[in-house]
Amino acid sequence: MSTDKMPTVDVGAHKHDGDLLHKKQVLNVALEDAIAKSKPSPWTSSMFRLYFCCLIATFCSCINGYDGSLMGGINAMDTYRDYFHFPKNKGTPSTGIVYAIYTIGNMVGSFAAGPATDFRGRRWGMFIGSSIIIIGTCIQGPSRNLAQFMAGRFILGFGVAITSAAGPAYVSEMAHPAYRGVITGVYNTFWFMGGIPGAFVPAGTAKILNSSASWRIPIWVQMCYSGLVVLGVFFLPETPRWLIANDRSDEALGVMAKYHGEGDRNSPIVQLEYAEMMEDISTTGSDKRWWDYRELFNSPEVRYRSMLVIAMAFFGQWSGNGPVSYYYPQMLQGAGVTSKNTQLTYNGGQQVISFGGAVLGAVFTDKWGRRPQLLVSIGIVIVFFAIIAALNATNLMPNPDKTSPDKILAKNPSQARAIIAIIFLFGFVFSMGWTPLQGLYPVECLRYESRAKGMGMYNFFVNVAGFYNTFVTEIAFSSVGWKYYFLFIFWDCFEFAFIYFFFVETKNRTLEELTAIFTSKNRVKTSLQKTVVVEEAGHGVTEIYGDEKRIDSV
Repeated sequence: MSTDKMPTVDVGAHKHDGDLLHKKQVLNVALEDAIAKSKPSPWTSSMFRLYFCCLIATFCSCINGYDGSLMGGINAMDTYRDYFHFPKNKGTPSTGIVYAIYTIGNMVGSFAAGPATDFRGRRWGMFIGSSIIIIGTCIQGPSRNLAQFMAGRFILGFGVAITSAAGPAYVSEMAHPAYRGVITGVYNTFWFMGGIPGAFVPAGTAKILNSSASWRIPIWVQMCYSGLVVLGVFFLPETPRWLIANDRSDEALGVMAKYHGEGDRNSPIVQLEYAEMMEDISTTGSDKRWWDYRELFNSPEVRYRSMLVIAMAFFGQWSGNGPVSYYYPQMLQGAGVTSKNTQLTYNGGQQVISFGGAVLGAVFTDKWGRRPQLLVSIGIVIVFFAIIAALNATNLMPNPDKTSPDKILAKNPSQARAIIAIIFLFGFVFSMGWTPLQGLYPVECLRYESRAKGMGMYNFFVNVAGFYNTFVTEIAFSSVGWKYYFLFIFWDCFEFAFIYFFFVETKNRTLEELTAIFTSKNRVKTSLQKTVVVEEAGHGVTEIYGDEKRIDSV
């Protein structure tokens, strides 16, 4: 290829010597060149085998979603409260501890998540975590006293922490580079695939009156997803990155050829991945030392990575989704909706709409980019909270009937309905912007050697943030009511500024190529830089316009 620049080519398609040329802006020339030459299709048999592998790992997200809905359902059952002698229709320290013990187990398990996921590979991390969940369920399901029930909850939370690190690590490392955003983004949307059954199974078994089976059956059902993972991992390959890190490079090349190269070891995209992994992944890294967490903090590069992971953990829980997730009935009551049946109906509808938003966000994340997806979402959320606060401030009043259980009334039913509509829109917008990236962005930010431990760290801080949502938010809503929304408005403005100035763009790059971003002086600017290239159909990139070194077309 000539070292002289080609004449200016207008953006679009052009004929040149019988071949189709495209001029386009790309974030990474090498990956664009490899994709153009390989011409991957998402509909081949190899890709469907890859989807099956990722689906098994994605059940790890279902496990967490099921438990998130399960306890809310059985806690409302009289049979459950009578069995453990909890007072009806009000919270007690004991019920709070039942919720908290799962989170405590999850936080403790976060420290074991990295070593378990690095020990024998990502798939064995999923196996270990899911096996522990099954053990916890077997202790919790037949509980005869509260101590046994809480022991099962702790063990179950411990196992979930391991699957929460191993699952997204497996998916991101196995995903085809051309579709990593979509495939890994779908991972966290499957929280709803667990959450929706977790809500409806207890609703169905609640009809079994005067029997502990009403709350025991939903607990036993919890083993379904973890059982699928335990059985499914025996049909999965190990990720190429783990194989290379453990001196099994030939096996790694074979896995990439089978799932990314349509069986061709010389496929351009396979050769690019292989070369980058061999250069970037250490065979003596901290992933071989279970006690070594220095790779998360021992250089400016990894400290920046860890900062983004921790920020994502808190932002994903504190953007206002806490009250929507945990105190939805209280929010509806604040809007004037006091009927319990109506509240439960709205709650179910909210879950379905949020799931739709999450899937949409996962499908388009590689088109939009991570930064725009987060910034636009949080910007709209700020507007929603401002509107909700204004509508509540002008519409709510104390109930003059002091004997009524409803302490707040809505003056204008139309305003109350408007608030409900905005709450539904909030769920859709937040899920579209944040739900796919909560499983995707942290694993993209972490280097291979620290990915498993880093996801354990991420899970730990997610639970710290969740603790606040569970215990502080309820007190705040009870004390100051709708005025608590002002805190979310100010915090979300801070999130917007932080994301704008510090979050890097990670789309359309291999995981190893992200190292160039994190080692640069201005990381955000580097991540947003695009190069104009001319791409010839079937022959890859033929010309590069910019400061990057030219590459020869084949």
